Amino acid sequence: MSSQTEGQVSGAQPGLGATTRIDPMQRCYENLIVVDAGANLTNKKYARDLDSVVQRAQDAGVQKIMVTGTSVRNSKEALRLTRIFPGVIYCTAGVHPHDAKSMVEEDLWESLRSIAVAPECVAIGECGLDYGKDFSEPSVQKEVFVKQIELSCELKKPLFIHEKEAQSDLLHILEPYRSRLPPVIIHSFSGTADEGIKYLDAGFYIGLTGYLCKDKSDTGVRKLLSEGKIPLDKLLVETDSPFMYPNTRASKLPIHVKDALTERSMAFLQRYCTFQRNEPCSLPAIVEMIAAFMGNKPEDVALATAFNALKLFDISR
Repeated sequence: MSSQTEGQVSGAQPGLGATTRIDPMQRCYENLIVVDAGANLTNKKYARDLDSVVQRAQDAGVQKIMVTGTSVRNSKEALRLTRIFPGVIYCTAGVHPHDAKSMVEEDLWESLRSIAVAPECVAIGECGLDYGKDFSEPSVQKEVFVKQIELSCELKKPLFIHEKEAQSDLLHILEPYRSRLPPVIIHSFSGTADEGIKYLDAGFYIGLTGYLCKDKSDTGVRKLLSEGKIPLDKLLVETDSPFMYPNTRASKLPIHVKDALTERSMAFLQRYCTFQRNEPCSLPAIVEMIAAFMGNKPEDVALATAFNALKLFDISR
C-alpha cells in the first residue's frame, strides 16, 4: 500500500523530474473510484464551505456522493445540490422515521413525489423505523414508511432504509411487497451480526460507515466482516457525514486495522474531519478499515462497492 504523504499524492515526487514513472499499483490505488452512498450535505454544518467539502472529497478519490433526504424540505435541498454539482452529487428523497409525524398534509406527499421523480433522485428514503427514540409514534412511523415503500415500488427506485431496534416490524412490513420491491439498502448499519445476516438473507444491501471504530462488541459489524458474512456484491460504503466520524484512534480498534490505514487517507481524515463534523473525504479510510477486517485488499473493496452503488442507483455518468 502507498505510504506517500499528502504532498506526494498528485504523482510528482520530490526531487524527481516530471517524467518519472510511478509504480502502476500505487497509481491504481490513488485513482480508485469510491462512492459515498450516504452523506447529509444539507446539514447546516456545511453551510459556509460546501464547495470545499465537495472538492476535498473528489481530491480524496470520492467520485460520487448520494446526499440523503430526510424530510420534504431536506429532500428538496438535496435535489438542489444535484444541480449545483452535476455528475458528482445525486440525492435521495424521503422522510426519516423521526420526522414521520410531520407528514400530516397530502400536499407534502405530492411535494415528496415531485422530488422523487427527478432523474437526479436515485432512491427513496431515508425511511424506515426507529424505536430507539420516540420522536414519532411507532404507528405513525409505520404508516409513513409504508407510503414510501409504495412510492419506491411505483417509481422502481431503490429503498434507502433507516432501522434502529425495529428489525422484526420492518421485515414484517416489507414482506407483502417482496415480489415487486426494488433493491433495498440498509443505511448506516450498526446492528448485530445476526440482524445483518437476516438482512443479507432477504437479499438486502448493507451500508457501512465509520461506526466500525465505535463497535466494540463481539457480535456486531466487525464480526460480520471478519467472518466473511457480507459478500462484496452486497456491500456499500458511506460516511453519513457529518455523523459517524471514523475514530481511528479508538483503543479497541485492532492493530492490523490501524496498520492498514495509509498516510494518504489519514491526511484527509486528520486534517479535515472531526467528531463534530465528519466529511466525505474520510471514505477512503473507512474502505481501508473494512478491507482489513475482511482480509481483502482495499482496492478490491473500493471497486466492488463503487460498482454496486453505480449499478443500484443507475448512475451511468
